[in-house]
Amino acid sequence: MKFQINRSQLIEGVQDVMKAVSSRTTIPILTGIKMDVHSEGMTLTGSDSDISIERLIPMEENGTVNLEVQKPGSIVLQARYFSEIVKKLPNDTVEIEVGERFETKLRSGASEFSLVGLDPEEYPRLPQIEEQNVFSIQGDLLRQIIRQTVFAVSTSETRPILTGVNIKLEDGVLSCVATDSHRLALRTARIESNTEELSFQNVVIPGKSLNELSKIVEESSELVQIVVTDNQVLFKTKNTLFFSRLLDGNYPDTSKLLPSESKTTLGLSTKDFLQAIDRASLLAREGRNNVVKLATLDNQTVEISSNSPEIGKVYENVITESMEGEDLKISFNAKYMIDALKAMDCTEIKVLFTGAMRPFLITPVENETVKQLILPVRTY
Repeated sequence: MKFQINRSQLIEGVQDVMKAVSSRTTIPILTGIKMDVHSEGMTLTGSDSDISIERLIPMEENGTVNLEVQKPGSIVLQARYFSEIVKKLPNDTVEIEVGERFETKLRSGASEFSLVGLDPEEYPRLPQIEEQNVFSIQGDLLRQIIRQTVFAVSTSETRPILTGVNIKLEDGVLSCVATDSHRLALRTARIESNTEELSFQNVVIPGKSLNELSKIVEESSELVQIVVTDNQVLFKTKNTLFFSRLLDGNYPDTSKLLPSESKTTLGLSTKDFLQAIDRASLLAREGRNNVVKLATLDNQTVEISSNSPEIGKVYENVITESMEGEDLKISFNAKYMIDALKAMDCTEIKVLFTGAMRPFLITPVENETVKQLILPVRTY
């Protein structure tokens, strides 16, 4: 194998597939990146057996030549060293040549590195996915959905199913739910493609996979194709394939958790409320539960407070846009509230309370495509 490649294209490709490479794998060859040079260009592959990423660098793109191939072939190189070397090479082009026993030379300008390669035949094959359940979504919408849900997945392995986001497609509407049993994030979106007949549920994608996917998907209206099977999901963009295994088990039915009515409803400026909670949590962070209290006052005002006996107290008054229903005192985890408010993407929210010890709901005023549910903390 021998070829020259544009260094910036190589760096970009390597950085994408590195997101799937783990140093803690029990399969030694998966600590490497597979390079396959063929008639269409070069394919880079990285995998940790849970996530696999395949990235194509085409021969030429937009009139610019990316690769010049003297001899096609394949090689697997240690990901950590290869990625560091490529970043620091001096010239805009890199020559890569594989000799006997997979010895690989990298030349750029006055630099030459020699790396011990691994047999590409030993690299696991990527899953073969039958394209049955297929739908498309805009890249920027997919990134937004991930950002508005994935923070609420569980970080505890005691219930592995809760470490993922449950996606469901029914009547052309995609619903994504994440919960760690103390809070819940729900995002719905209408999919503008031929999906009226397509439906599935209990498809649970690991939160880790979605976090890595959001770093690869570009913030553009370019369509991402999503293929769902029994145990794998595939995200396809122009030059990238992103495979993730699905989590086994039944995701709990969360639809009954969302309250349909409220005893107290507050309309608030998202920014003002977020800043007040953020300041109140400065003292609450030292406490065990990071607890902040909210109490309604007479004059369309809510009081936000926290008390840490060894440190001090803080009180914040926030003017509401609207206030309906009964007076209320409630306590909650400040971090959960901050995470939920940051995911809102709207200037005004409404908060629906059904009692001091019942979960409360946060939604945008303009639409209800995003819903955040938080379980209160018993202090009053």
